[in-house]
Amino acid sequence: MRAISSMATRHVLADLNSAAVTAGLPAVEVESVGGVDAAKRVAAGEPFDLVFLADGALNRLADGGHVDADSVTPLVLSQVAAAVASHTDEPAARPEGTAFPDAEGLRAALKAASRVGYSTGPSGTALVRMIEGWGLTSELGDRLVQARPGVPVAKLLADGEVDLGFQQLSELVGQPGVRILGVLPPDCAIDTVFAGAVAAVADDRAAALEVLRFFASETAAPIVTAHSFARVQP
Repeated sequence: MRAISSMATRHVLADLNSAAVTAGLPAVEVESVGGVDAAKRVAAGEPFDLVFLADGALNRLADGGHVDADSVTPLVLSQVAAAVASHTDEPAARPEGTAFPDAEGLRAALKAASRVGYSTGPSGTALVRMIEGWGLTSELGDRLVQARPGVPVAKLLADGEVDLGFQQLSELVGQPGVRILGVLPPDCAIDTVFAGAVAAVADDRAAALEVLRFFASETAAPIVTAHSFARVQP
């Protein structure tokens, strides 16, 4: 069975797949790429059985008939966190609490940063929109640095390309060269739901749907939280 996903969920999907195989379900070969590229490939009709993307992207694919709309299943909730360079090779630990006390603290940090890194995909888009809403786009200008497709913000921080970075918490935890300040505070939080769906061109829809249901099951819950995602509440 073949699947495609965005980079944000590659590690959790690998462990979910292993657990599914142990439970007697078919193995899934997951290719992880930039979310925009993944959606384009699915829309072009490339033969996949399962698709794992942000729920907005999956719903657009469902509207276009590229995935089965009835199969779209929320899997994990991802929170955006802020990080800085640590100048060590120690893997970044999951922090407690928020990076800033409130939205005003985030605005102050953005203004003070020399270069601000943000990711491709829905979390980066949401951050840019928030900055625009605050009227800071012109002030920050070319200090805003978007990571290249497939390149994590953690690498930009570790390599000194940016001094303040924003990416999904699950993508920052465990990365060397960065220190995670925390997730964004509630009044400016950026949360993304990642979901799965059966592709319209799936060879065995029933088998693909069974795997997808396992990924969303209570059995899989400990794997989700171990990767710094939250469960999606019904």
